[in-house]
Amino acid sequence: MTTEQKQLISATVPVLKENGILLTKHFYNRMFTHNPELKNMFNMGNQQSGKQQTALAMAVLAYAENIANPGVLMPVVDRIGHKHVSLDIRPEHYQIVGRHLIASIKEVLGEAAMPEIVDAWTAAYVQLAALMSGHEANLYEQKTSLDNGWTGWRPFKIDKKVEESTEITSFYLYPSDGGKVMPHIPGQYISLRVFFPEMELYQARQYSISSAPSNEYYRISVKKEKGTQIDTDGKISNYLHNFIQEGNKVDLTAPAGTFTLSEELSAPVVLISGGVGLTPMISMLENLVEKNYNYPVTWLHGCRNRSVHAFKEKIDQITQTADQVTQHVFYDVSTHEDRQQGIIEGFLDIHKIASLPQFPGTRYYVCGPSAFIQKQYTDLIALGIDKEAILFEEFGPQLLQLN
Repeated sequence: MTTEQKQLISATVPVLKENGILLTKHFYNRMFTHNPELKNMFNMGNQQSGKQQTALAMAVLAYAENIANPGVLMPVVDRIGHKHVSLDIRPEHYQIVGRHLIASIKEVLGEAAMPEIVDAWTAAYVQLAALMSGHEANLYEQKTSLDNGWTGWRPFKIDKKVEESTEITSFYLYPSDGGKVMPHIPGQYISLRVFFPEMELYQARQYSISSAPSNEYYRISVKKEKGTQIDTDGKISNYLHNFIQEGNKVDLTAPAGTFTLSEELSAPVVLISGGVGLTPMISMLENLVEKNYNYPVTWLHGCRNRSVHAFKEKIDQITQTADQVTQHVFYDVSTHEDRQQGIIEGFLDIHKIASLPQFPGTRYYVCGPSAFIQKQYTDLIALGIDKEAILFEEFGPQLLQLN
């Protein structure tokens, strides 16, 4: 890109702030009209809710704001790259997206889309596509270089379904070909694809791996949604609960994700989860225990009540046998028996834990609903925790702007 083109991109920042979501809505409508086959690759639930349009608008704005030095966006590029690789997105898809994005800029801006602005955004997109696809090529290569690694969709069978609570069921997934799998890094997710009859489309969803690393299988633990107004994401999860049985097959991509347990940890670890946000945490905990981790591990978990508390017996057993592990559990509504067992009533509040580790080097992993993550992050910062020590995983399109 030329200096003049970068200046033109920077000049469009106010327009993107005002009309970014209008542009991305137009873009997706245009792309799906001309390339309806791509609906099989995109989360149509996020399209329906508007989350994907918002996430894309935020990403385009961030790119424009940092056009002079896009390298500062590498953490975001890495996170998005993992998501793209988990959905088997390839360079040819960037060509399709680029064609419709540039056309949308022309159509939405109208007369304001002067040729030099269109040329600048075309050059900017080419630069961005090269950055993204280049990074993703490295991620694909990393997966194939690992023992039992693969890229693309691979058939797996449901070997076992286990109810973990009244809402959460675990699915044990083994390769249909009888082969091995690449061990995941605790905290990673897999993409699972099924044909969803209601939409007459293949739909993929990301689910955190809830088992300790293994080369035999993956386990995911899925929440069943209730109520009359269930979004498409919930319908996919409920489809797994209601229609996917032991022996059935699904397609998976290899583990991906950047919300991971560092292999270089040498300090206390604090796991903070809300509801089904405990799924990546159980993988982290089991891995730390298996490795006989020598530093304190503290788990704080919050959920509505005992009936929806998944893995409770498992975690109780771990805390009773592993000296370095402690847990603090919060229920929105508790019974007398719960409180006798140390359950704290109310929303998870780190200020109620006097023994919360705050030693140098401590890492804090947070996972749960967006509002839950926001509160825990804010409370940790208020305690003087360095934001670089806080890692969080937001399920779905990344809309939180915290660190």
